[in-house]
Amino acid sequence: MGNRAGGAAQKTAAGSRGSVHKTVNSRRSLNCGGCSCILSFYAIIYNLTDLQIGICRGVEKSEFMEVYMIETERLHIYPASKKAMEDFISSQTNDILKTAYQEMLDGCLMHPEEWHYYAIWMIERKDGTHIGECCFKGISPNGSTEIGYGISEEYQGQGYATDAVNAVVEWVLQQHKVCCVEAEAEADNLASIRVLQKCGFLPTGEIGEEGPRYARK
Repeated sequence: MGNRAGGAAQKTAAGSRGSVHKTVNSRRSLNCGGCSCILSFYAIIYNLTDLQIGICRGVEKSEFMEVYMIETERLHIYPASKKAMEDFISSQTNDILKTAYQEMLDGCLMHPEEWHYYAIWMIERKDGTHIGECCFKGISPNGSTEIGYGISEEYQGQGYATDAVNAVVEWVLQQHKVCCVEAEAEADNLASIRVLQKCGFLPTGEIGEEGPRYARK
């Protein structure tokens, strides 16, 4: 399906806004392979003794996570909250995708301190239009993670997948636990392979469940 790789799915709605007591927002520049990106770190403080890191769009007090919003020239990319993922999963009509996304949510709940390595990341245009998703598939003990991504059909062929993948890969490679990002693409999915090539991925020579594997370090 066009630019889709790693089991990424179709459109969804973002979560609802939660109540907070105080929000702290610090920003630092990020060089994403030629495009100027801003990485925003949003810390939501519920009270003076109970500090929890929340999501920029709708967080429940029971959730504990570190959340980042990555901003490119055209896009906002951010990990979904528990509520947003639950809504997303319930909207799926494909049972295989529904199961895969439920596994992502389960991973978030099992590893709340590493929420962003298991969550569905929402991809939106600056006008708020939801155009796709991406995700990491956890993190291995050797510091590698796998990325999956997809852009809804009506927005394919406009460079959005390349923008999003490049930005989130640049971000994750700056995290102290990560030294390599891997991906799979079906051999006949030329659009997805081009995205990986443009984002600096190289073939590893291995074949995964969904096709040839690629890596970027």
